[in-house]
Amino acid sequence: MRLQFLGSGDAFGSGGRFNTCFHLERQAHGNVLIDCGASSMVAIRKWEVDPNAVSTVLVSHLHGDHFAGLPFFLLDAQLVSRRTAPLLLAGPPGFEERLMIVMEAMFAGSTKAPRKFDLEIRELELHQRVELNGLAVTPYLMKHYSGAPSYALRIETGGKVLTYSGDTEWVDELIPAGRDADLFICEAYFFDKAMKYHIDYTTLMKRLPEIGARRTIVTHMSAELLGRQGEIACEAAHDGLVVEF
Repeated sequence: MRLQFLGSGDAFGSGGRFNTCFHLERQAHGNVLIDCGASSMVAIRKWEVDPNAVSTVLVSHLHGDHFAGLPFFLLDAQLVSRRTAPLLLAGPPGFEERLMIVMEAMFAGSTKAPRKFDLEIRELELHQRVELNGLAVTPYLMKHYSGAPSYALRIETGGKVLTYSGDTEWVDELIPAGRDADLFICEAYFFDKAMKYHIDYTTLMKRLPEIGARRTIVTHMSAELLGRQGEIACEAAHDGLVVEF
């Protein structure tokens, strides 16, 4: 399984990084984007990803640095990439309504424009394991205010398990979400400063043995944590990083 961090940054462009967007390549059922932050279309071009090869986009929560790239992605599909293959978008409850609002705010009339591809939007229910284009996805509730539930996503595909925390402060739901995962991607915002709605690196490292993931990569780092990367004991993401797992 091959995953590339198209964007590994926070909402503020710390370190000059793109907003969160991961690209998962698969042998069957099409490729997957995990989150699609506002800058993701630029990142897709930079890293030469084929948008038409993406069959599925999973969204952890409804903040702009995690899903506001979708209006650009959908506009590109209509006008530039000339997509014809079906596209599935999946996110938390309230996802479809919020996406339509954002699309209309950014590109008036875009929600009603004709498309030459089928677009399906699914809303994921807490703890309900669902099959999506060859993925088995289970959402776990995190603690991060976005006006809708914020999820960690446990994703099973090709005999591998990938867990992505989304944004959250420490909650014990991270333990079953990430248990024995082949790859656990987790946000870490500050080095050791406690912050509401975000995990700090020190807390994560103390609790990591309870999760038991085979490999952990931290992402969504603040400028402060980026400046202390030499003190980080686990792997840290950067834009363009490719991971085989």
